[in-house]
Amino acid sequence: MSEFPLLKDMIDLPLARQIAERIAAVYPQFAREEFIAAVDAELHGLELKPRFGLIANKLRAYLPRDYPVALNILLAILEDDRHSFEPIEDPGLRLMSIPTFVERHGLEHPRQSLEAMAVITRHSSCELAIRPFITRYPEQTMTKLRAWAQDSDEHVRRLVSEGSRPRLPWAPQLREFIADPTPALALLERLKDDSSLYVRRSVANHLNDISKDHPQVVLDTLKAWRTDAGEQRLWLINHALRSLIKAGDPRALAILGYGEPQVTLHALKLSPKRLIFGGELSFSFQLQSVSDQAQQLMIDYVMQFVKANGKRAPKVFKLKKATLKTGDSLSLSKSHAIRPISTRRYYAGLQRLEIQVNGRIVGGADYELVMAGD
Repeated sequence: MSEFPLLKDMIDLPLARQIAERIAAVYPQFAREEFIAAVDAELHGLELKPRFGLIANKLRAYLPRDYPVALNILLAILEDDRHSFEPIEDPGLRLMSIPTFVERHGLEHPRQSLEAMAVITRHSSCELAIRPFITRYPEQTMTKLRAWAQDSDEHVRRLVSEGSRPRLPWAPQLREFIADPTPALALLERLKDDSSLYVRRSVANHLNDISKDHPQVVLDTLKAWRTDAGEQRLWLINHALRSLIKAGDPRALAILGYGEPQVTLHALKLSPKRLIFGGELSFSFQLQSVSDQAQQLMIDYVMQFVKANGKRAPKVFKLKKATLKTGDSLSLSKSHAIRPISTRRYYAGLQRLEIQVNGRIVGGADYELVMAGD
């Protein structure tokens, strides 16, 4: 048994009891024991998100039927300026039932729900809760997001970027922004130089999402942002381009200062040339500068793995960043294990290893992969 608790186990009966006690303090009519018993009857065996949903649904059942009244009660148990309540450990996770309450039960009350999110997200992020509002009430919600981009609280500003991410993990996709990211990009423009790393990281993650569907849009945006960029914005640009950089996209590399490589490849050696599955492929090579000035190099290697249909598919692996001066050479070596992993199935046959510099293939060599027992 792991010494670390599972996240789902943090959404437990003591938490339900603590929420009930807070509610009873501001709304004495609350059927506290009935609420706790109702949660206890269904909690066990549920995974993390269903636990959020269970508590949200029981809150809806035991709070007043008038949604704005119920919502104001929940806001009252969050804004604890007088320190009336015992603190809840890890509230960002453990209070996710409250954003879930708004997501599930507040869609017919957009004005009250959106206003509440600006409060709730300071305690537990509303990045999931706001997504159905973007879809159903685009103009009203986007107006709020534009205003929140100027909010004094970093959690609210982060909600602008994180809540509008088209491919936010663990959330339904925003297909409208996958099709056309222009409205979201206008929000990110307002946040690109935010004072908070928490916000800037979200902006970078959002742009990385967009790059999966509209790489040229992201490249054009970040090329413009690169002009007069300070250290913080340069970090954002680098982080936003990470998927394109990992794929060796030369346009992305050029934005970061990695131009057309002026090098030649020499002495590429692979060992063994006939590799038994489960072993390691070792390789070494030398890069020689043919430029009259120093170069910034992003050096990767590409494994062209054979697929089930006999064709090859590339997988890029990072190797080294280097500065190569005029006339200099650089020698590198590496070993790559080819063993069972959960994310890839290997097939026997003639594979290929290629050396990639600044997104350009400069040479390669073949080797044979033999499955054990063949």
